[in-house]
Amino acid sequence: MPAPLSIVIPTMNSGSGLHTCLSALMEGIEAGLIAELIVTDGGSDDETRAVADAWGAEIVTGPPSRGGQLRRGCDAARGTWLLILHADTVLDAGWTSAVDAHLGQADAGYFALRFDRGGRAVAAWANLRARLFGLPYGDQGLLIRRSLYDRVGGYADIPLMEDVAMARALRGHLTQLDGIAITSGEKYRQQGWLRRGARNLWTLVQYLAGVNVDTLARQYRRE
Repeated sequence: MPAPLSIVIPTMNSGSGLHTCLSALMEGIEAGLIAELIVTDGGSDDETRAVADAWGAEIVTGPPSRGGQLRRGCDAARGTWLLILHADTVLDAGWTSAVDAHLGQADAGYFALRFDRGGRAVAAWANLRARLFGLPYGDQGLLIRRSLYDRVGGYADIPLMEDVAMARALRGHLTQLDGIAITSGEKYRQQGWLRRGARNLWTLVQYLAGVNVDTLARQYRRE
């Protein structure tokens, strides 16, 4: 049976973490799950593309916009399932078992979140938000059948909240996988766990209230 997974990773000056992210995917290659690796870059000027090329990735390029990058990457994918990951996220050992167990299901899946250092309360809130409100963020990954991705219209070409827009489109069709995505907590440690957590929550509230996403993106970059 052909390998089912297309891995899609958006990047923007992600060279420092990309190698670690990709190293964790070797488990999927050995298990015969991964058909292709697509890195969709938004104009990196560091070693990101060199790292992606060294790993044999197909590199898709275009303007820097997380939603637009993801849309281009998924458009280029040929697998029957898509696994979308952030470049600073590392799948914990054993992730292939969780993915393999899910491939017979119709729903999309996401991983439980953990930070590389600290942030237990923030991760607990993120996992609770995902389960109770069906709103996993992009750093929890997304495993989705290609046909379902196409049916909900794919990622919106927006600079921010593309993961929330996708989660809302998938409402009622999202399941937590029995695996863990370990994401970098560097920005939280730099800005303060409480401060950044509150900032992210306020951005989410504004988005759900209908504030223009371009306005939110400008505000997010300023802060």
